[in-house]
Amino acid sequence: MTDNSQKKKNITIETDDMLFKNSDEQEPVATGTLSEKEQTNETEKAKTLEEQLKEAKQEIVQEHDQLLRLSAEFENYKKRLNRQMDEFRKYANETLLKDFLFVVDNLERALNTSVENPGENPGENIGESLQTCVTEGVEMTLNEILKILSKFNVTPIESLGKLFDPVFHEAVMQEESDEQSENTVINELQKGYLIHDRLLRPSMVVVSKTKS
Repeated sequence: MTDNSQKKKNITIETDDMLFKNSDEQEPVATGTLSEKEQTNETEKAKTLEEQLKEAKQEIVQEHDQLLRLSAEFENYKKRLNRQMDEFRKYANETLLKDFLFVVDNLERALNTSVENPGENPGENIGESLQTCVTEGVEMTLNEILKILSKFNVTPIESLGKLFDPVFHEAVMQEESDEQSENTVINELQKGYLIHDRLLRPSMVVVSKTKS
């Protein structure tokens, strides 16, 4: 019994020695430091992230600049559209108002004829009072039309005694004159008009010239 116990004890000691020996031959446990390859990979990843961040910042700046340009272009478009709408409103009735001028011309001719040629014997054909009423009626009609034109900013061009201006005047003929200097408007055959600051119709005028 004693020998067997001694053998078992020896076997247990040998087994423990082998365990300790195997434990000593195991590889050392890795510490918290990275290998050179891993450090290189981490450095490359960091550089890549920095480049991506830099590109993202540049894209943001470019998109911001583009947004500012688009905003400025849109503001300019709105201003241009508003100007066009104002122009349209100011001159929308230009053609109609221009046709009204022929009515004004006829009424003015009628008044001028009535004043210049009252007739030798007015009572023979028409009573004097009736002729006066007709003249007054024509004059009132003319004034009312001129008021309407004025509401639409239609104003006559003052031409008599002014130097000839091809922008506002249309010369029909020239006449020799001692009283006026050359290229002066001495007669107005048809009155010209402006609508706002734009020429609606030029004045048809007679221009002076020096005697040859």
